[in-house]
Amino acid sequence: MLKKDTTYYIVEESVLPEVFLKVVKAKELLEKGEVKAVNEAVKIVGISRSAFYKYKDCIFPFFESSRGKIITLALVLKDIPGILSKILNIISDTNANILTINQNIPLGGIATVSISIRTSGMTKSVKDLILEIEKVDGVKKIEILGREEY
Repeated sequence: MLKKDTTYYIVEESVLPEVFLKVVKAKELLEKGEVKAVNEAVKIVGISRSAFYKYKDCIFPFFESSRGKIITLALVLKDIPGILSKILNIISDTNANILTINQNIPLGGIATVSISIRTSGMTKSVKDLILEIEKVDGVKKIEILGREEY
């Protein structure tokens, strides 16, 4: 859970202590239903229950922090008929609520688009959504432009 009066940092995974990564892995096992209890998860990843409970609310993947938020995606697309429709269908299929779509007139065969979505009802992670959109032929770039709580 994000706390309003706390400072947050984005840190590269390779510099994190191993216990943090194991806590994230344990949380993933629980979330995916691969294990039913914290005891099972911590045993698999090799940490204590106390370590899990100490850090579980303080460490999470970057994209997971986007759940329950409004995020704005910035896309650079080739000017191909139907490409935006494909992207909107992918977003819709995840149960995200599309709030705004802004598309500039294509110049030199390239269009920039921003799409704001509410993520609370999503059936996939934001990371998986972005990875799926990246696979669409003609998507040259996609990134998270902004994120807001609501």
